[in-house]
Amino acid sequence: MKKIDLSITIGFCQTDELSEADQQLVERAKEATRNSYSPYSKFAVGAAVRLADGTTIIGANQENAAFPSGLCAERTAIFAAQAQHPDQPITAIAIAARNQNGLMPDPIVPCGSCRQVMTEIEDRYKHPIRILLYGTAGTYVINSVKDILPLCFIGDSMK
Repeated sequence: MKKIDLSITIGFCQTDELSEADQQLVERAKEATRNSYSPYSKFAVGAAVRLADGTTIIGANQENAAFPSGLCAERTAIFAAQAQHPDQPITAIAIAARNQNGLMPDPIVPCGSCRQVMTEIEDRYKHPIRILLYGTAGTYVINSVKDILPLCFIGDSMK
């Protein structure tokens, strides 16, 4: 049996080490946590996507008593961006979360469904999405969704 080694490099930095544009995107994601409707989990997630033209669109998780009718922050931001600006690729996404104690110290990562959606967006526009996962202790910086979903299923997988 042949073995395949898949490895990734993820940056970890303090917010002030990010570019001004990335710092602003992280701030928008943190602010977006306030728009969360999460009465059941009490876990508010905010996302901000930056489009190629510089436009920023935010999203927040939305829960529903009829699980799984809610939607993650990442997908609310991505779908809003695609509905409003279908000609613009997403170049970056920042994600932040808070619970009843405040912003999370460790960065949170997107769920599998959100990773799949981001992978399809990368494939659709043939453009990587820079991912900024914010925590008060530091931010993970990831250059492409393929780095966190290396074995992905996209449209070409069905051909």
